[in-house]
Amino acid sequence: MPHIQLQEGLPGIRGLFAFRLDTARPMSELAQALLHDENTLTRAERELIATYVSSLNDCYFCQTAHGALAEAHLGGNAALVEQVKRDPENAPVSGKLRALLAIAGEVQRGGKNVTAEDVERAKREGATDIEIHDTVLIAAAFCMFNRYVDGLATWAPRDDEEGFRKRAATVASVGYMKLIDDLQAAAAAAGKS
Repeated sequence: MPHIQLQEGLPGIRGLFAFRLDTARPMSELAQALLHDENTLTRAERELIATYVSSLNDCYFCQTAHGALAEAHLGGNAALVEQVKRDPENAPVSGKLRALLAIAGEVQRGGKNVTAEDVERAKREGATDIEIHDTVLIAAAFCMFNRYVDGLATWAPRDDEEGFRKRAATVASVGYMKLIDDLQAAAAAAGKS
């Protein structure tokens, strides 16, 4: 049961966004920039980084939601998502993504755990400065998102993988801002904007 009164039926961060739309918009804009907008890392790679960090943080909602997004971008390859979560060093991904996942894992433990050797490995594998930057920021942002979701004890369905996949298909197609626009429209219609 959530620690604060949230709208029923909106799991995880969606309920928190509906609770406080003024903070929801900048958080969604950050997710849009990091995970959906054009980038030299694919959307699937960026969602895998978010999923991996969320799994390290044991955030069920975020690892499931972003795992479903990664799966959507990977053409339904749920097995790869699970491999990355369990053993990124041996998952069948590029050497560059493997090195970036290692950096993300270090960020999850604490930012100062990222070493020059970690960065050099990523560069040897072809990562650019912007890709290293974005990996660190995705990892840091998901530590915040995970703690936001779990710190307020949000609800998430444990038996609705298809629901996660359906929502992921929409976000994969249109990005992260539609939810905020829909929540703002609903609030305005209810006279709460």
